[in-house]
Amino acid sequence: MGVLLLFVDGVGLGEPDPDKNPLFRARLRRLRLGRGLPAPDPAGLLVPTDACMGVPGLPQSATGQTSILAGVNAPAAVGRHINGYCTKSLAALLDGRSVFGRVKAAGGDATFANAFTPRFLEKPPRFLSVSTVAVTNAGLRLRTLEDLARGEAVFHDFTNRLLPERGCYLPPITPHEAGARLARIASAHAFTMYEHFLTDLAGHAQDMTRAVEVLENLEGLLDAVLAHLDLSANAVVLTSDHGNCEDLSTKRHTLNPVPTLLWGRGTAELAATIRDLSDIAPAILRHLGMVY
Repeated sequence: MGVLLLFVDGVGLGEPDPDKNPLFRARLRRLRLGRGLPAPDPAGLLVPTDACMGVPGLPQSATGQTSILAGVNAPAAVGRHINGYCTKSLAALLDGRSVFGRVKAAGGDATFANAFTPRFLEKPPRFLSVSTVAVTNAGLRLRTLEDLARGEAVFHDFTNRLLPERGCYLPPITPHEAGARLARIASAHAFTMYEHFLTDLAGHAQDMTRAVEVLENLEGLLDAVLAHLDLSANAVVLTSDHGNCEDLSTKRHTLNPVPTLLWGRGTAELAATIRDLSDIAPAILRHLGMVY
């Protein structure tokens, strides 16, 4: 039994308006998500999830992601929403409390499916993402370009088309090929996370064409994951940290709830306990039979 967490940055539940919401402009089936609407995929469950968590201001990436991975109301704990990268205060919340660390401590196999470039691994930047801090704090290995070349990792742009911008060159792959790879990785671990943030970049750019392409590719990845992963033994959870891409009338984040979508084994029980971002980690750990 395992859980695959698909973290998709910057996607909320907005108005079903194709003039500003690419989720209703793109050719989507599973991800045609809007506020007040049911899950478009009858095989999945949709839980509108509070990303504000009672703290004034717009939800932000660093505190949202910490809340998801550590099972704690991070903006309330630090007194504000924090954007961008992991601060010392957020790293302290992650230390020993992230899903990665808890699964490992319980004797389970946890992994981060994203590949990192040689430049990043040789000289890490000063400011790191919450996910990277959570993985390294748990003592887990970051996957490499060599892993990616062997089909044992997935780049944040899962088609590999953006790799040359990092000075790296591998053949491009289709979203379906990437989804099949991700399913293989997830099937070998109790907990797997994959992070995709091109949605957030498209939202900040207010670029409808780019957002539509990103979302259609994402649905292709998701289709392949669900086709190749044994859903009688595994659960797939897709969630986000804040709204953004669903409203291209603004460059800023939104106050909209985010979607938590669930497929596979035990999803009704998983969904029943999720109300805000801090509920996701405890729900996953309980699903895996681990005490939170």
